[in-house]
Amino acid sequence: MQGKIYTGIDIGTYHVKIVIAAAPERPDIPMMILGTGMSSSRGLRHGYIIDKAEAIKSIREALQRASSAAKVRVKSARVAVGGVSMDEIRSSGEITLTSSGGVVTERDIERAKTESVKRASGKLNNRTVIHTIPLEFRLDGAKVYGKAEGLQGTKLSVDTLLITMLSQHHEDLINAVEAAGVEVEDVMASPLAASLVTLTKAQKMAGVVLANIGAETLSVIVFDADTPISLKIFPTGSSDVTNSIALSLQVPLPEAEQLKRGGVSGSDVSEKKMNTLIAARLKTMFTLVDTHLKLIGRQRLLPAGIVITGGGSGFMNASDVARAIMKLPSQIGAIGQLSRASSIDATWAVAYGLCRWAYAQDSVDRSSSIKEILRSAGESVRQTFKSLLP
Repeated sequence: MQGKIYTGIDIGTYHVKIVIAAAPERPDIPMMILGTGMSSSRGLRHGYIIDKAEAIKSIREALQRASSAAKVRVKSARVAVGGVSMDEIRSSGEITLTSSGGVVTERDIERAKTESVKRASGKLNNRTVIHTIPLEFRLDGAKVYGKAEGLQGTKLSVDTLLITMLSQHHEDLINAVEAAGVEVEDVMASPLAASLVTLTKAQKMAGVVLANIGAETLSVIVFDADTPISLKIFPTGSSDVTNSIALSLQVPLPEAEQLKRGGVSGSDVSEKKMNTLIAARLKTMFTLVDTHLKLIGRQRLLPAGIVITGGGSGFMNASDVARAIMKLPSQIGAIGQLSRASSIDATWAVAYGLCRWAYAQDSVDRSSSIKEILRSAGESVRQTFKSLLP
């Protein structure tokens, strides 16, 4: 008997990708991918919508193809959000339990996180908080190792990572999906969604950076001790490689794109020359990542290294360039928990990650207290990590 069906929608600058998957019989086996749909993105720039009508058409095309392949009608979905307006804000919150000492509850944790958002209000003009992720709890000034819930004290403090984006960009993406006929159940930052199916718990515990090279954006998320500690989007991507080839060789953009993909037979341009041009742009990208790691105090301090995904991960020398620039272990990412018959690769990680997230949420105990917890995006992320990975 087929389980509940989940849909993930990844609206990228180059492609709209949709995955429809059925719940597995057990949490430890792969979901069954019923269908996928892809269309060329129109009306987007650097991950945000500039022409709503064109964006809606692209989403509808991908939906029709995915629905046709899966033989189901998509009524609701999880949607990935991203783009250059997405950024991180660090904040902190503190609440009083009781003067005589009180036991920390989930409600108290939510209050502390809410307070951290309030304290960051001056930085949130025209911005929407997508996730509130706890980085560290302190009870009466002492760092909490493990869970804060159940401990006793008088003051609870939390340091948080707020993942935010421009409210207009956030609303435009949701409105476009709903205008295409699909109810948006929830949203997740694209790098987080991809991390759910491309990184292992061991990598996240040791420390790792996931870099997704899209058409016009380079998305970076850093994990340490199984917690996302930083997220950054850079306005550069594989299209910049195409532009560099066009300028260096003085050829039209379509030809430059074909050369980049190795699709021009009998070209006078040597393979060595092409590799040099591509490597130059990749060096610029990975230097940005390395500089960001330096800013957050993690440069050359991530034992699990860098994992590269996205369309740009297909460049032959991407992993070697990353290793040379960042002085870290480097590898091309792959999606875990897939059946052998599956035809999707790491470029579908965001859409499939959304399906895994939705399934993990449904797999959590459905008690009323848990339902309240899942209303918090940050807690949802934490619960999902626990549910998905061994």
